[in-house]
Amino acid sequence: MNLKDLYINYFVSKGHKQIPSAPVVPENDPSVLFNTAGMQPLIPYLTGQIHPYGTRLVDYQKCIRTNDLDSVGDETHHTFFEMLGNWSLGDYFKKESIGYSFEFLTSILKIPVDKLAVTVFKGNDMVKRDDESIEAWMSHGIPKERIALMGEDDNWWPNMEATGPCGSDTEIFYYRGDNPPKVFDPKDENWVEIWNNVFMEYNHNEDGTFTPLPKKNVDTGMGYERVVAVLEGTRDNYKTSVWKNIINTICEVSGKPYEGNEKSIRIIADHIRTSVFISADESGIKPSNTDQGYILRRLIRRSIRHAKNLGIDINSDWERKIALCIINEYKKYYSELEKNKDVVLDVLTNEKIKFNRTLEKGLREFEKIVNSIEGSIIDKNFAFRLYDTYGFPIELTVELGKEKGLEVDEEGFKEKFKAHQELSRTASAGKFKGGLSGNGLVETKYHTATHLLNAALKEVVGPDVHQKGSNITSERMRFDFSCDHKLSDEEKTKVEDLVNKWIKEGIDVTVKEMPKEDALKSGAECMFIEKYPDIVTVYSIGNISHELCGGPHVKNTSELGTFKIKKEEASSAGVRRIKAVLE
Repeated sequence: MNLKDLYINYFVSKGHKQIPSAPVVPENDPSVLFNTAGMQPLIPYLTGQIHPYGTRLVDYQKCIRTNDLDSVGDETHHTFFEMLGNWSLGDYFKKESIGYSFEFLTSILKIPVDKLAVTVFKGNDMVKRDDESIEAWMSHGIPKERIALMGEDDNWWPNMEATGPCGSDTEIFYYRGDNPPKVFDPKDENWVEIWNNVFMEYNHNEDGTFTPLPKKNVDTGMGYERVVAVLEGTRDNYKTSVWKNIINTICEVSGKPYEGNEKSIRIIADHIRTSVFISADESGIKPSNTDQGYILRRLIRRSIRHAKNLGIDINSDWERKIALCIINEYKKYYSELEKNKDVVLDVLTNEKIKFNRTLEKGLREFEKIVNSIEGSIIDKNFAFRLYDTYGFPIELTVELGKEKGLEVDEEGFKEKFKAHQELSRTASAGKFKGGLSGNGLVETKYHTATHLLNAALKEVVGPDVHQKGSNITSERMRFDFSCDHKLSDEEKTKVEDLVNKWIKEGIDVTVKEMPKEDALKSGAECMFIEKYPDIVTVYSIGNISHELCGGPHVKNTSELGTFKIKKEEASSAGVRRIKAVLE
């Protein structure tokens, strides 16, 4: 049986309810371009909102992380991955959570106890050592020598500086190899982390003190790809059953074996898989030069470059064959892949055609510049411009330079590339700070304002307008919606006036839980119907708005202030974007 099925079945047997995987593009989340962890879609419930499925939850979640995109090509890095998670929302705590993890690993997955070790928070001046977790692990036969006491950098979530809900965690490690040493050394690379149990038991107050939370939560995460590699005894994630059919398909279309061509084959496998999931998402992401669309474009174009490295005929339908293999592998678990199959294939093929044109432009630019070079060096700025603007890897620039008898300032390029990476990482870190403090009063107001804006657009532009995505920060809201034309100044004014009219009317915001079918029959709107469980939360603003939503929201529209549209622009084909503020 698949690891995902084993995991779900086990926790369901322990009283957990399975919840659907949220989309890869988060709904009403200010922090990220994509869902980067299993807990992200559950933030409202980890901060106090009641979940319609109760206090014990389990799922497998689609995740995308791109801050290490340039590391993909080695044995372990992926941009898309699946996270297995189980949660206790004010229900069981450390002892039970550790017991479930231990039983699943040793009884269900049959991992020998002597191959396991754990880390636990050692305490500091502000918070005491986590003796409860130490005692729990020892009660299951994990000896003291296999319990490493670690500091806040390793075993505290999110970090000691972040205010809001927080707590220690315990990480579980597996020994890859024979004869595990009696004493656990976390620095020994043979020990690989396979599971992390986070215990949210404190609130970090603004004055720097830590006080116990009235309701304690458990949030766990297990990386699917990594654990499958452990269970199948390989250090190369791409040699597992997860990737077998995808890798074989790439080898078939390229006529090249995996051995000796690992880097390019891994990149194509990973990047096409991630591109399939982004393209199939109901938010309608298309390749572009901003936000999620930029990531999608970059992934597809990097795949094409490595397809060229393997000698694949780029004008063939190679990308469609690989995409269809991926869709077939995952459609059992993610129905949107089959539903949006044609969209996915069109996105990949259209971007391939565009990139071929861009490559041609880059080659013309290369010819133009090198003909004007005095000396024998292609400088770092030009080499980086070819990379950043035209997608030329440095290897291609070096190869083209050699043909012209020119050398490339590769060290200078590496410096610029490193600075570019650091900027990307900083941006990614800023997008997701890791805490649960992204739903404050201001963000809550913006959540409600998106509902009013959606309703106003339907009234002013037409009933076929539907939300396609949103992004909220404490400074502004961004709202994507289906629309085939640029809004006129008159339309924008009407939308603005209507939202402000509803705000001034002081309309109550009410909330009800009901079966999903009943909610849809009642006319409730939602952006991603697949992501919602069978019991849903419906927010209503008078008779103006009626939407499925994870919240949070204000109690009355009078709390919102004055709504002001700052910008209206194209987001992608058939999708417009409004940026607005509450003043």
